[in-house]
Amino acid sequence: MLFVTPASVYDFQLKSIDGESFSLAKYKGKKVLIVNTASKCGFTPQYAELQKLSEQYKGKVVVVGFPANNFGQQEPGNATEIKSFCQKNYGVTFPLSEKVSVKGDDITPLFKYLISAPNPEGITGDVGWNFEKFLVDENGKLIHRFRSSVTPLSPELTKYL
Repeated sequence: MLFVTPASVYDFQLKSIDGESFSLAKYKGKKVLIVNTASKCGFTPQYAELQKLSEQYKGKVVVVGFPANNFGQQEPGNATEIKSFCQKNYGVTFPLSEKVSVKGDDITPLFKYLISAPNPEGITGDVGWNFEKFLVDENGKLIHRFRSSVTPLSPELTKYL
């Protein structure tokens, strides 16, 4: 079987937190902020800013959260628990994927693509921790990668929106 290198994030089939198939291609024409998330992390309060950003920039950017349990077992919950936690504590209405792996042998193909995709800063390699952010342009290409410490509403990130 011939392996075809993905051209953009639009080439991946994903599952929502509710178990439904979806593709990021439905967001063509908008920027997409892809974030690996966790419910028991020091960065977890960033959910509030991610929600605010998704509301503030609604016509321009879509935030998509990808719960992952790769760092310190900080996302131990199942889909129902994660979704409930996000809605109850942070009012999250932006899309969430099923729980994924963002590093290691079982890395989800989307994140395998993202960690090796060219970007202006030249940041590649493994996701460092929860709440790392990947900003994708309106054509599905990675334009910027932000480490966990960069908050969603920081000028460092919002200047690209």
